[in-house]
Amino acid sequence: MGSGCVKVTKYFLFLFNLLFLILGAVILGFGIWILADKTSFIAVLQMSSPSLKTGACILIGVGALTMLMGFLGCLGAVNEIRCLLGLYFTCLMLILLTQIAAALVIYFQRETLKVELSDIVVDLIKDYDPLNEDKRNLQDAWDYVQMQISCCGWTGAEEWENNEILRNKSNTEYPCSCSNRSKDLVEGRGFCVLDDPVNSTATYADWPVHEQGCMDGVEQWLKDNLGIILGVCTGVAVVELLGMILSISLCKNIHSEDYTKVPKS
Repeated sequence: MGSGCVKVTKYFLFLFNLLFLILGAVILGFGIWILADKTSFIAVLQMSSPSLKTGACILIGVGALTMLMGFLGCLGAVNEIRCLLGLYFTCLMLILLTQIAAALVIYFQRETLKVELSDIVVDLIKDYDPLNEDKRNLQDAWDYVQMQISCCGWTGAEEWENNEILRNKSNTEYPCSCSNRSKDLVEGRGFCVLDDPVNSTATYADWPVHEQGCMDGVEQWLKDNLGIILGVCTGVAVVELLGMILSISLCKNIHSEDYTKVPKS
């Protein structure tokens, strides 16, 4: 291959590694966001499930590694250093195989993850107490989820009947974040008083709340955004594959050029 083709390959590989630097920064930022976020559904998982904290730390590590790989790839491409290009190719292959393995684990363990998430939310609802400052961030995060998705409970509003505070008040109050009335959403957290309960008692069917459970809302969100999620994952995989092809191609071409420069005896 001529020197012109080697230069084109080199600069394409350099551009791909700039993308990897950006991608690594995005992954790193996402991992930090998971650990720092206190106002969304991620916070419910992050504060209840140690596995998500571990996952966030892994994302931070992968992001930092990806940025390092991008730097090494740029350095190897510009200076035509074969050992760096070989290391870059190996790391890319390992990351791609790890991503495939992680996707397979999530796919085959999806029912287990669903059960684990259900248990977390059910326990949160049962122990929900607006006066408990220790769990304030976690409870605020769940209130935020219910308001944003317009849902109530994990499978339905009936789960809130297991809350100890509401049971002690004969269900004459209901969670404000579940309400389908705008005046209750101004408060956004805690419990609202039911208007004119019959015989000072009530059930969830008497509450002015959304009927849909948040599980259905989350699943619908995933279905609506499935194309975007798959597109991003596919795009990342394609970039990684192209980076592998360009790096091994440049590595071989550098070797070939070095060989042609050796004087014949």
